Amino acid sequence: MKTNVIKSQNRSMLRVLTKRVSRVITKSIFLILAILVIGIPAESYSQQKKMTRKEKEAAWRASRLKKRAAEERSEYRSDSIAFAQAIVAIRNGSWALEASNVTLNNGVTNFVTPSTNYVSINNDVATIQTAFDNSNIYSPNGLGGITLEGRVSGEELRMDKEGNVIYNYNVQGNNVSATVSIVITAHTNQATANVSPNFSNNTLMMSGYIYPYNSSGVIEGSISY
Repeated sequence: MKTNVIKSQNRSMLRVLTKRVSRVITKSIFLILAILVIGIPAESYSQQKKMTRKEKEAAWRASRLKKRAAEERSEYRSDSIAFAQAIVAIRNGSWALEASNVTLNNGVTNFVTPSTNYVSINNDVATIQTAFDNSNIYSPNGLGGITLEGRVSGEELRMDKEGNVIYNYNVQGNNVSATVSIVITAHTNQATANVSPNFSNNTLMMSGYIYPYNSSGVIEGSISY
């Protein structure tokens, strides 16, 4: 009988203890949920969201800078290759400067077709050609300009302190006597040629890009004699 009473008391104590533990757990759960939903986590979540946006912006800027740097390196390599090819072509005596604009001695600049406006040297023959795409006027070369050819002499090739290459030479032919001075911008094949006739002030400036002659797209008109 006494044993049964003890067992009954133990069961009652166990039920009470279980209820207390259950209440403690329930209160803890509610407290955790309150903290997560109502208080600190809302602020923490907002901060995390802001930090994530900043990080994304920083990552986007870093990606843009990296891409731009890669493009600049690629462009620099391409320009450097074109520069080296231009210098080799000049040394080999086979090149063409295709002009995208031509400035006359009166200061007027004409935007022109590069393939028909150029100065070149190939097979020891120097060519100076203009073509202003005006079919309404008569021109000696049939392209709206002139085409002059002559022999090359007095070549001079040097580089200045900034890395620009200066190339000077004389052209002497049946209908031309002129000095040509070309400046090639450092590390590129961009160039400007000043053509100065020896017996007049009709100077001519042609700006464009210089290529190996076989890689150029020059079209020659009728030779003016």
